[in-house]
Amino acid sequence: MAINRKLWGRTPDGKAIYKYTLTNASGASVVLGSIGAAIVSVNVPDKNGKLGDVALGYGKAEQYVNDGPYLGKCPGRFANRIAKGKFTLDGKTYSVPVNNGPNHLHGGPQGFSEQVWESRKRKGGVEFKYVSADGEMGYPGQVVVVARYEWSEENELRLTFSAKSDKRTVINLTNHAYFNLNCGGSILRQFLKLNCSEYLPTDPGLIPLGDPAPVAGTPMDFLNGKTLGRDIKKDFPALNYGKGYDACWVIDGYRKGQIQEAAELWSNRSGRTLKVYTTQPGIQVYTGNWLGGCPVGKRGRIYHDYEGVALECQHFPDSPNQPAYPSTVLNPGKIYHEAIIFAFGVKKK
Repeated sequence: MAINRKLWGRTPDGKAIYKYTLTNASGASVVLGSIGAAIVSVNVPDKNGKLGDVALGYGKAEQYVNDGPYLGKCPGRFANRIAKGKFTLDGKTYSVPVNNGPNHLHGGPQGFSEQVWESRKRKGGVEFKYVSADGEMGYPGQVVVVARYEWSEENELRLTFSAKSDKRTVINLTNHAYFNLNCGGSILRQFLKLNCSEYLPTDPGLIPLGDPAPVAGTPMDFLNGKTLGRDIKKDFPALNYGKGYDACWVIDGYRKGQIQEAAELWSNRSGRTLKVYTTQPGIQVYTGNWLGGCPVGKRGRIYHDYEGVALECQHFPDSPNQPAYPSTVLNPGKIYHEAIIFAFGVKKK
């Protein structure tokens, strides 16, 4: 496995941003960036063996600073939403920035995705480290988080998160890569299958209402696989709120620490497939409903709505305010550990 590191750019205040390229023996590669511990590119073969970049991203490091769609980045300290920017822990109420309508989103305006992480090549992979100060974005405890990426000869990108805190805190980490297995155009004719019999209904601000609901008989049913566009225009609350899919599904058979398949994406046109595995209980599927108007992409590409789909493995939105959900509390002396695998392949003829 060849790993190349180069200086990619600098933040407005002069911090160096590095880019890492991991290339396997077949020539398939992944490009990572140290701002937001980002997935910048994933170059994998189609059914004819032609390599193509299936991840949305920007050509310049500086474009990742304060980008709206979080392209490829790792949000934190808490990915997804916290209602009204408030949660209570050990009897104390904490306020975190409101930056998405009335709610807190992805750790706030200066969350993990906006930070330049320390980075290094280590043991055949790349590790990004960030130290989040006690009180940063309103969260309690100093948290040290490491995101480690490995790229295999079988075109599997493995991302493992580990974190520790010196105080009780809440944490929810994911990666916000957008994929398009045709390397461009709409994703609405690509197919998605989810290992999820239930999803989380929400209010119009995308805060879960409480208990999961069955997908059966609704446009949220991806159990047998269907195109992303088949039901996206249906008159259904979860679709009306966000101009498309932007919801969290409950992964069937979740057991803490156990990795299992959450989703499969595939394209009949390119023949490419993507299977997603995780240790986490939920997967937020977002069909890029508001990509239009984001910064110019790689090679001068202008991204339009529905040109990428994000498959964000994570704990449930608003978990700190929902005691029935799997806990997102991290105690001092304990290690937060979660994994996501993006396994790319080609559909057999």
